[in-house]
Amino acid sequence: MDVIEAIRTRRSVRKFSDRPVEPEKLQTVLEAAQMAPSWANMQCWRFVVVQTPAVKAQISELSYVADYFASKGYKSNPAQKALAEAPVVIVACAEPEQSGNVRGQDYYLTDVGIATENLMLAAHAMGLGSVFVGVFNEDELRALLLIPHTVRIVGLFPVGYPQGELRAGPPRKPLTEIVFHETWQV
Repeated sequence: MDVIEAIRTRRSVRKFSDRPVEPEKLQTVLEAAQMAPSWANMQCWRFVVVQTPAVKAQISELSYVADYFASKGYKSNPAQKALAEAPVVIVACAEPEQSGNVRGQDYYLTDVGIATENLMLAAHAMGLGSVFVGVFNEDELRALLLIPHTVRIVGLFPVGYPQGELRAGPPRKPLTEIVFHETWQV
């Protein structure tokens, strides 16, 4: 699958089969994240790979977006379930001191965002699914995974083989609505 096809067809996956992720595929996903550009090539990202079911269940409990999903009519939180049921959860972290800061603007979120997009596209290209989970109790998750207090947890990424077929993606805004040439135009 070429990169444009991967971008066009990648979907957020929240239901996973129980098929394990092959070590070589997991390695390739992590190498894709490693190859991302970063501020001054400082590579501030760090990844904790969790495969132990009991730890994944604890991570799931520390993810909370139940109010949001209840407001949308869901009876349960699909993101929490994905964290517990996916064969792998990758916890994406950053060492802010290993990234740029200009006039109070930290770039570690950008660095990790680029790396994790590589991670998700590589996973999709190999037939795996993933989803970004960004609401969690950072302090308790840090304690659970023994992550130093100087490190920020940026996101959680359940990874595995999708259960069932991927749906068509949601509609995208037309380029005429989001792209301006030369100056901002209303």
